[in-house]
Amino acid sequence: MKSLQLILSNPRYFGPAWVFTSLNIWFGTWAIYIPTVKEKLDIDKADLGIALFCLSLGVFTIFPLASKIINSMGVGKATWMGVIVASISALFPLIAPNYYLLMGSLFLFGATNGLTDIAMNTLVTEIEKEDGQNFMSAAHGFFSLGGVLVGLSSFLIPVIGNPALHMGITVVITFLINLLFFKRYVHITAPPEAKEPFSLKLFKPLFLLGIIGFVAFASEGAIVDWSGLYLKEITMAPEALIGSGFLAFSVSMTLGRFLGDGISAKIGSVKIVALGALIAILGYTLVLSEGTLLAIIGFALNGLGFSVIVPELFRIGGNVKGVDSAQGISFIAGTGYSGFLLGPVILGFIAESSSLKHSFFTLLGCILLVLGATFILQRKKSA
Repeated sequence: MKSLQLILSNPRYFGPAWVFTSLNIWFGTWAIYIPTVKEKLDIDKADLGIALFCLSLGVFTIFPLASKIINSMGVGKATWMGVIVASISALFPLIAPNYYLLMGSLFLFGATNGLTDIAMNTLVTEIEKEDGQNFMSAAHGFFSLGGVLVGLSSFLIPVIGNPALHMGITVVITFLINLLFFKRYVHITAPPEAKEPFSLKLFKPLFLLGIIGFVAFASEGAIVDWSGLYLKEITMAPEALIGSGFLAFSVSMTLGRFLGDGISAKIGSVKIVALGALIAILGYTLVLSEGTLLAIIGFALNGLGFSVIVPELFRIGGNVKGVDSAQGISFIAGTGYSGFLLGPVILGFIAESSSLKHSFFTLLGCILLVLGATFILQRKKSA
C-alpha cells in the first residue's frame, strides 16, 4: 500500500498512473458497447472476432516502431503524444457506419493504445530509476481502476442512450485530467539501451510460464470483450446489468493487485499462482451456471484470481535460473500480451461455430491446465 500512498500524495507519480487509468477507461468503454456495435452493424460473432483481430493487428504493428518513437521523442513526450492520439482514436469505433470502417478504426485504436502502453510503462521505469521509488505494481492497479470506473459508468447506458456520446464524454473528462498533470512527466527522457537478442536456448525453462501467461492474459481479454455479450445472450441480463460483469471483474482485479504482494510474501510465488487458478476455476463455474447474479459473482472471482497470477509470473520469470531477468520478463510479457489480444478472437470463432457458453468452457479447461502447471513448477522449485 506504500506505493499507492505515494501515487495519491505526489503529482509526479499520479500523472503517469492516471495514463494507465485512462488507457483502460477508453478501452473498457469501447468494450461494454461491443454487443451494441454487433447489433448495429448486423455482424455475426465470427465477423466480430475478425474486427477484434484488427485491433490486435494494430497493436502488433506498432510494437517494432514504438521504441524508435519513444527514443526519438523522449519517453515523457511520447507518453503525452500517446494520450492525445489514443483519446482521439477511441472515438472512431463507436461511430463507424459500416463493418470495414469498424475494422480500420479498431486497427488505429489498437496502434495508438499499443504506443501509449509501451510508453507509459517505460516512463514509470525511468521515474523509478531517477527517484529510487517503486510504484509499477500500483500503476497497474490504477489500470484496473480504469475498468472499475468504466463499469460504474455502464449504469448510465440507459440514461445517455448513445454510445458515441458516452465515449465522447468519457474521452473529454479523462483527457482534461491528463492535461492537468502531463507537465509533471513530459520532460523525462530515456536514453536507448542495447538489447541482447533472445536465444532459443532460453525458451525451455520459460515454456510453462509462457503458457500460463498466455492463458491468464487471454482470459482477461475474453472477459473484457465478451462478458457483456455473455450476460446479455446467455443469462438474459437486463440492459442496466450488461456492464456489471466487467465492473465486478475490474473491482476485484484492482483490489487483488493492491493486496497481492503481501500474500505472496507469506506463501510464495508458485503457491499464489495456484491459489489464483483455484479462485478463477470457481469463478468460471459460477459464470457457466447461466444465472445473472451468479455469473457476475463469477466474473468477480475471475478478476481476483487472475490479479494475483499475472504479477507473480513476472516475478518468477525474472528469477528463472540461468536466464537473464530482462529476457525472462520480456518473454512473459510477449506471450501474455499475445494471449490478451488473440484470446478474444479465437473465442469469437468458437462462439460462432458452437456457442458463447462453449467459449467459456474452453477458458475453464485452460485454467485447469494452469493449475496443473503449478504442480510442475512447484516440483521443479523443490528439486
